Amino acid sequence: MMSTISQYRDALPAITTDQMREVDRTMIQDLGITLIQMMESAGRHLATLAREKLGGNVEGKHIVVLAGRGNNGGGGLVAARRLANWGAEVCVVLAASPNEYQNAPAHQLAILQGMGVVISQSMIFPLADLILDCLIGYGLRGAPRGGAADLIRQANASSAPIIALDTPSGLDTTTGETFDPCIRADATMTLALPKVGLLTEIARAIVGELYVADISVPPLVYATMGIEIPNLFAEAEIVHIQR
Repeated sequence: MMSTISQYRDALPAITTDQMREVDRTMIQDLGITLIQMMESAGRHLATLAREKLGGNVEGKHIVVLAGRGNNGGGGLVAARRLANWGAEVCVVLAASPNEYQNAPAHQLAILQGMGVVISQSMIFPLADLILDCLIGYGLRGAPRGGAADLIRQANASSAPIIALDTPSGLDTTTGETFDPCIRADATMTLALPKVGLLTEIARAIVGELYVADISVPPLVYATMGIEIPNLFAEAEIVHIQR
């Protein structure tokens, strides 16, 4: 059976935050690939990488999912559902009140509530085997504040390894600037293509091991933007980037 994760060692195009926004816009508005579809892909791949990092079996493992109000948080909620289905002891920690979650993230949260998954606003599980950082994606504007900032500090103070979804929360995906606070990830699973900021020397220690996951972006989307890409996901849907 083919591995769920392959490796890539050659030069790979990287995109800015604005370019990733355009990728998302084109997929949703021009091609009709819904946000829910992309969110499901992101969350599924994050859960898969979490399982790999925990030795291939999550049954009985304590996993904390930090979920912001945006689409990054929605991907984390999908991962939480899948990990719970696979037998993990999942605790979802929200960065805001549940009634502040809207649209697709609210949809994903309602599913977890119906499943009876543990949902909190202020707790980092003290015995966590793994923390998933899904607080802030490429939509970061300045230093994290409020509940998100508090959770970043708690996660960094924990001894549990951290996997960040798309980017460590608090890192600018174009410039590589790290705000205070910023998640210090052991691994980052970015989506579609690496973001320019993840590849800077400053960001290297914050990003940890870098993976790229497929969210089904058709090559023509990149072609219309003048970006030439290799057949990155021919062998697996998650690719470990050797830097």
